[in-house]
Amino acid sequence: MADIFGVVADSTRRDILRILLERYNQSSAAQGELSVSDIVSSLGLSQPTVSKHLKVLREAGLVGVREEGQHRYYHLDYAPLEVIEDWLIPFLSIDVDTVLAGVVDDTEVLKDEQRAFAAAIGKAFADTSFQMQHVVKDSGVKKSVKKWRKSD
Repeated sequence: MADIFGVVADSTRRDILRILLERYNQSSAAQGELSVSDIVSSLGLSQPTVSKHLKVLREAGLVGVREEGQHRYYHLDYAPLEVIEDWLIPFLSIDVDTVLAGVVDDTEVLKDEQRAFAAAIGKAFADTSFQMQHVVKDSGVKKSVKKWRKSD
């Protein structure tokens, strides 16, 4: 199985996940399923390109597929995204002022390179957090995630 971070690092695969999330939020009867041709038309990419990315997402467990004759219908699977969430949460809860001041756990002082690295990571996560807030706000994912977590 591919590393989940490598899988979602590709912008086309993130676009596919976004499209499936939007479908999930819009539809209750179809479980958020979309056919390959619907995904192709949404992205404006070739069918072989989309199929290649769907295969990677499927192998990572991020999407599920239902076959009906020659047609395949894909839906989002949230479970593997918990790995990303579990990894990301500690970074989002860091006291950036403390880290940038060079103090960790009130005893360990960061070296200059570590301080610069921490600042770069902090900026990247702040930018990502800002972008994700807008995606979440626009897609209504909070409601979906709450429903999904309650069903566990």
